[in-house]
Amino acid sequence: MMNKIIIAIDGFSSTGKSTIAKLLAKKYNYIYVDTGAMYRAVTLFAKQNNFVAKDFLNKESLISNLKDISLSFKFNIDLGFAEMLLNGVNVEKEIRTLEVSQLVSKVSTISEVRKKLVAEQQLMGENRGIVMDGRDIGTVVFPDAELKLFMTASADKRATRRYKELIDRGDKVSFKDILFNVEERDRIDSTREDSPLMKAEDAIGFDNSDMGIKEQFERICALVDRRIL
Repeated sequence: MMNKIIIAIDGFSSTGKSTIAKLLAKKYNYIYVDTGAMYRAVTLFAKQNNFVAKDFLNKESLISNLKDISLSFKFNIDLGFAEMLLNGVNVEKEIRTLEVSQLVSKVSTISEVRKKLVAEQQLMGENRGIVMDGRDIGTVVFPDAELKLFMTASADKRATRRYKELIDRGDKVSFKDILFNVEERDRIDSTREDSPLMKAEDAIGFDNSDMGIKEQFERICALVDRRIL
């Protein structure tokens, strides 16, 4: 019988963490949790309630209203992955906009927000057999995960991927804005006081600037197999 493990995937924005995580969850019949979607949903809540804007953050009001935020995932059989629900409402499309992307790092620096979401994420992984991606999974959420990966790629390559994704979806965006957002999120994520983005000592680094999904997936599956067999 194969062991069930925790697979923690961390790294910079737009490095394909979620794509790889979904493929792994499907192959090994694991639960997939997109922690970035959770932070985006809290950001959407803050935006809807005028707690955050491009040049504004009402930290105290957001903290006092965290109790009113309920997050859950609902599996969409047609899409093949779970979508994000905020207080019972599917917000998968709304949380993927550039506007939310520009605000999420600001909201995720708040310690009280991180504490609430980390506790929920740790509960999800109690029975193992889970693939989770984010910024602090291997360092904070699951420091004892059996497999930790840290994904990187050049800012230009990541911005190109994100730009194509949004254009294909029909969004009107400029590459310049996307590149700025990627670089700004890197800066905020890496320098925040609470759980900054960093590679765990025992994490395996993956620079996929010039690596396709197929090659990445095959290499990572080999690492998973060594740990579960």
